[in-house]
Amino acid sequence: RDRIGLLSLCTMQLFGCSAAAQVKSSRETKGQYLSINMSFSVGVMSAMYLTKGISGAHLNPAVTLSFCILRKVKWGRLVPYCLSQVLGAYVASALVYVVYYDAIMEFGEGVLTVHGPNETASIFATYPSQYLTLGRSFLDQVVGTGMLMFCILSLEEKRNTPAPSDLIPPIVATIVLGISMSMSANCGAAINPARDLGPRLFTLTAGWGTEVFTCYNYWFWVPLVAPLIGGPLGSCLYLVFIEWQLPTPELLPQDKSTTVCTISNSIKEPATTQGTGDNLKSTYF
Repeated sequence: RDRIGLLSLCTMQLFGCSAAAQVKSSRETKGQYLSINMSFSVGVMSAMYLTKGISGAHLNPAVTLSFCILRKVKWGRLVPYCLSQVLGAYVASALVYVVYYDAIMEFGEGVLTVHGPNETASIFATYPSQYLTLGRSFLDQVVGTGMLMFCILSLEEKRNTPAPSDLIPPIVATIVLGISMSMSANCGAAINPARDLGPRLFTLTAGWGTEVFTCYNYWFWVPLVAPLIGGPLGSCLYLVFIEWQLPTPELLPQDKSTTVCTISNSIKEPATTQGTGDNLKSTYF
């Protein structure tokens, strides 16, 4: 299951970073910023469909941590899942770099830089806008990740309006798309420590150097720490304002079809023998 985390993050990151490489290296002649937002969302949906039935489709350490706090995931799974997610993002970044190597080198004039009009580091990891303060960027990531958790926790809540299980991946992808379209101007809407750390480690080893960690006054820790705070905060808000306000199961109005089924199931007709075996299957109304 831990290896599945690698595959899921690799899938998501491959979609998103490939779009970022295409948009930037073409100087937005082959796509726009919205292309990147949509590609990451398609990556989320695809990764969830691939791995939801195996590992629960864990793509984000902040979400995994929140589920551990909510006792939906065992604490022993937290570190292995997170490590596999970071590794998956690293592998995907390496693959994008190989595929778009010529375009990246042509755009950057043969130099891999973090600053300037020809910088290419932002293809992989997120960086803050020049006008943004440290505190505001931290708040940006807390709010974005909190919003993610606040929205997705309701999708399987039977006492509210649960989403069909098969439609959860596209719904989560749409939530991610909404967050990235509305909260990415400040610092790229990482809202995922693995999505940022894996590519940043790759750029460190691929030629961009230590500046990917030291630039903007060592800003790299913000997309690592802030989502880990925002996720549990969003979960707490959901518990207080939504889950604890829902009626308990025994107080829910009973569905009419359920009532009919319950009554009919109490009336057993004579059992009929099927086949040559000894098992008797009762036929109900």
